[in-house]
Amino acid sequence: MILAHKIALDPNNVQETYFRKAAGTARFAYNGALDQWQQQFDAWKADPTLPKPTEAALRRQLNALKRDAFPWMLEVTKNAPQMAIMHLGQAFKNFFAGIAEYPTFKKKGRHDSFTLTNDPFTVKGQKVHIPKLGWVRMHEPLRFIGTVVEGTVSRTADRWFLSVTVELPDPPSVRRESQAVVGVDLGVSALATLSTGEKIVGPKAYADALAQLRRLSKQFSRQMEVAKVRAGLQPGQPTPKGMPMPLSQNMRKTQRRMARRHARIANIRADALHQLTTDLVQRFDVMAIEDLNVAGMLKNHPLARAIADMGFGEFRRQLAYKAAQCGKTVVIVSRWYPSSKTCSACGYKMPKMPLAMREWTCPECHTHHDRDINAAINLRTVAESSVRSSSPVSA
Repeated sequence: MILAHKIALDPNNVQETYFRKAAGTARFAYNGALDQWQQQFDAWKADPTLPKPTEAALRRQLNALKRDAFPWMLEVTKNAPQMAIMHLGQAFKNFFAGIAEYPTFKKKGRHDSFTLTNDPFTVKGQKVHIPKLGWVRMHEPLRFIGTVVEGTVSRTADRWFLSVTVELPDPPSVRRESQAVVGVDLGVSALATLSTGEKIVGPKAYADALAQLRRLSKQFSRQMEVAKVRAGLQPGQPTPKGMPMPLSQNMRKTQRRMARRHARIANIRADALHQLTTDLVQRFDVMAIEDLNVAGMLKNHPLARAIADMGFGEFRRQLAYKAAQCGKTVVIVSRWYPSSKTCSACGYKMPKMPLAMREWTCPECHTHHDRDINAAINLRTVAESSVRSSSPVSA
C-alpha cells in the first residue's frame, strides 16, 4: 500500500531560492521535452522509419546536452529535470489510455514543484536533507514508518510543502460477523446525511470568503489598469497577446493575498472532509455512497458554486483510500438508483420529485420522510444486500 504525507516546510531565504531554481529547472525540462515530443512525433508521422518519441529517449537527450547547453541545471538535484520528463511520459500514457487530456505546457508560478527519488534525500525527525542543499526544517515528523519511495517539494500560495510517498504493508482484511452498515447521502444544504439520522453541515468555506475574494480581485483589477497605462496602453484596452506586463510590488502583494485566501479555503474544506471520512471509517464497516455525476451537476449554474464548495469528488477519494487502509468496504450505488424517490418503509416509488421538495409523505403507507435521510436509508439497504452477497464491492 502506498501512502503520502504532505508536510509544511520552513525554509530560509537561501533554501527557498533553491526550491524556486529546482522548480524552474523541472518546468524547463518538462516544457522542452513536450516540445521535442511533438516535433519528433510529427516527424515520425511523416516518415515511419524514424523512431517514435519516448520518455527514456528524451531523458538521454537531455543528459547529453545539459552540461554544455544548460550548465545552470547542475546547480540543483539531477532528479528535478529527470523526474519532470518521467512525469511527461506518464501524462502521455494517461492521454493515450483516455483518462486524461493532452499534456500542456507549464507556466511559471502555477503548481511549482520538483520530485526527488533516486538522490538520497533523508527524513530525520522534523527535518529533511535535500541533495545540494542540506537540512530543511519541517513542521512535523513523518507519520508513516515504511519504505520511502519519493518526495515532491511543491509550493502553495507562498508556502512550501514536502509530500513524502511511503510504501507500507497491506493491512489484513478483517470481516466481522456483525458489520455496522451506513448509507451516506451527499448534498448542498448538508454535506452528508447518514442513515442514522445525523446531518453533517459542510463549512462552505468559499461562500464565507467570497466577499473578501471579490474585494481583492477588484483591487488587483484596478492595479492592472494602472500598469497598462504605464505600459502605454489605453484604459480598458485588452493586453496584446505575448506582451509582458510588469507587476508592481503592490500588485504582487495583492496576488499573494488572494493566493493565501484560496489556500485557506482549500485547507478548511479538506480538514472538514478528513474529519468526516475518518469518523465514518472508524465507526462503520460498510459505507454506501452514490456514484454522483459531479461534472453534470456543475452544469446547473444556480447550484454550481455551492456544489463545488462541498468537494464531493474529494470526499469519495478520501473515503475510498481510508476504507482500503482499514480493511473496510465502500459500496458505490448507481447514480440511476432512485434513492430519494423510493419510500424506505414500503418501497413505493414517487413518479416525480422536484429538487425543492425536501420533505414528502408516502401516498401508500403515509410515512413522512425527510428527503435526505430517506435517501441515506435506501443506500444503507443496498449496502446491506451487498454485504449479504458473496462478494461485496470493496474500495
